[in-house]
Amino acid sequence: MNPSQIVEETKRKIDAATVHLQDELKKLRTGRAHPNMLDFVTVEAYGQAMPLKAVAGITVPEAQLLQVAPFDPGNLHAIAEAIRNDQSLGLTPTDDGRVVRIALPPMTQENRLAMVRIVGQKVEDCFVAVRQARHDALHKAEQAEKDKQMGRDELERFKKQVDELVLRQKAEVENLAKAKEQEILTV
Repeated sequence: MNPSQIVEETKRKIDAATVHLQDELKKLRTGRAHPNMLDFVTVEAYGQAMPLKAVAGITVPEAQLLQVAPFDPGNLHAIAEAIRNDQSLGLTPTDDGRVVRIALPPMTQENRLAMVRIVGQKVEDCFVAVRQARHDALHKAEQAEKDKQMGRDELERFKKQVDELVLRQKAEVENLAKAKEQEILTV
């Protein structure tokens, strides 16, 4: 494997870790209702598990209220049950026979600080994935150097490239984390 292939593979792994972090951060409550909170809910409809967005429209009529309108009224109870059973959300939906409403309780300062700690954990998980990708890339490059497929100077250039990728990604992740923390702590 040549150095440019290893760099591209490492870049893909690092980008995947960042995308995963963004998806995880979308799940966290910030005190305001947002349709993305329900992106990861799956509903048992038509005999199979389907994403909530595929069976219903999600709107935010008020800052603390989500409204889920099923495309097929027959799925109303399945939607309410799926939201109720998703422990990571901790939400209690109510249905009136036409739509499912989810009132978000106001977040206390204690809840907000707990969410910030969760953001920190998810950021650290992302950094672990990035460090692992860096470690794998350096291991492959050092092995290529031992096998005489790469020279010593080329190895050093490669290490600098990988370190630059990691630093760029670290800055991006820190910006994402700061933005999410700010969003969570804003009352």
